[in-house]
Amino acid sequence: MAERRMFAKTIVLSDAFLDMPLGARCLYMTMGMLADDDGFVNNPKSIIRQCGATEDDMRILFAKKFVIPFDNGVVVIKHWRINNYLQKDRYNETKYLEEKSMLTINEKGAYEQAENYQCIQSSVYTGKDRLGKESIGNYSVGAKRERFTPPTLEEVQAYCKERHYGTLDVSPQRFIDYYTSNGWKVGRNPMKDWKAAVRNWARGEHKQGYNSDNVQINNEDQTEKLKKMMEEWGNKNG
Repeated sequence: MAERRMFAKTIVLSDAFLDMPLGARCLYMTMGMLADDDGFVNNPKSIIRQCGATEDDMRILFAKKFVIPFDNGVVVIKHWRINNYLQKDRYNETKYLEEKSMLTINEKGAYEQAENYQCIQSSVYTGKDRLGKESIGNYSVGAKRERFTPPTLEEVQAYCKERHYGTLDVSPQRFIDYYTSNGWKVGRNPMKDWKAAVRNWARGEHKQGYNSDNVQINNEDQTEKLKKMMEEWGNKNG
């Protein structure tokens, strides 16, 4: 595989490219550096983690048609041949020949889907398979992330009953009160799955810093009280 990689200014300085979030642009550049000599990338999910991008950044690249996905998880950079020109003595053809056969090259030099292979977009990255069935746990191009809706007390009670949690494991009312007071956040991040938060609560992750009534303890106040108790004990016992 050739060591050098290039990016055409007509692509990476275009309004379409610069309008994308920084994470999507960084992901595109990183995949451009790691692609094989035909622009194919076989580990896009690993690259997402390596460069600090997100799955949404990949969805944007698909939606903006900077990257073309295949059913087996491989992707190809659409404008690869515009970005890069490799001399024959440095060129090694991709091993993804079947996927390459599904592409044509338009008059501008960019990859396009061949007419006989329009099913490319029904891939693991679009959330559908070739039969149009939803694929669980994969990307969804253009899909909107579901907005988190806080549960009702009744929903928490029902889930606790389903999980066979007693009030000593999880108090539904205290659970609701706690997360309502902090804006339904887990640490600094917005909550995505309240049921997971219930399970974490039952495992005792919220018992640290709380007394037996699940009332938060101010550590500084407790330290001061302890100091005063020790001083009083010292004075009494000379």
